[in-house]
Amino acid sequence: MERTLATASDFTFNATPAASVDARLQPAPESIALLILAHGAAADHRHAHMQSISEALAHRHISTLRFNFPYMQAGKPRTDKLEICIESLNNVRAIAFAKAAGKPLLMGGHSFGGRMSSHYGAEYGNDARIDGLIYFSFPLHPGTPDRKRMTHLPQVTVPQLFLSGTRDKMADPVLLRTVVDELPLASLHLLHTGDHSYKTLIRKRSSRETIYEEAARVAAEWIASNC
Repeated sequence: MERTLATASDFTFNATPAASVDARLQPAPESIALLILAHGAAADHRHAHMQSISEALAHRHISTLRFNFPYMQAGKPRTDKLEICIESLNNVRAIAFAKAAGKPLLMGGHSFGGRMSSHYGAEYGNDARIDGLIYFSFPLHPGTPDRKRMTHLPQVTVPQLFLSGTRDKMADPVLLRTVVDELPLASLHLLHTGDHSYKTLIRKRSSRETIYEEAARVAAEWIASNC
């Protein structure tokens, strides 16, 4: 029988000196790690997809801390510049470090949020002060498959896990496999029939797990082995 999750707590913090943003901590029972989970480009941290990822992870004993980037909090249509995203991630990391209580601290997110997290890892390198990065649908290319969005990834020095659907039009599975194979400490798990938003072809999936359950299980196993 699936256990009931602890109640999430909402709070605000300064992502930058000029931007106070909303955040939510979802504690997990018998937590093994805390993951900073950043949202995608078009929906905030309360979106149903983000909630589903967070709840599935909590059932696998992974706590999450979700938050809004400043542009999303302000209701702006365009994403923040890279340096603002990195500053926001650095500030939320400081909060998450205290809440992790000595457990492994990871960073990642869905699509845009995962990509910004990878830039954080590349920017700080060995001083990133995180134990790993987890990407839920890394947006490798916006349209025609290419490698432009992976040029910074070799600078990441912590373990990386890519959880990508086999139908993701923003991450051709063959190209993504090639990219991941070139990265030290990187792993790829393909989620059968999943698209970029983790929508699946239910009749074609052989697993009894939902795509969220599968992603969370793989993440937990990966954390246990790498962090």
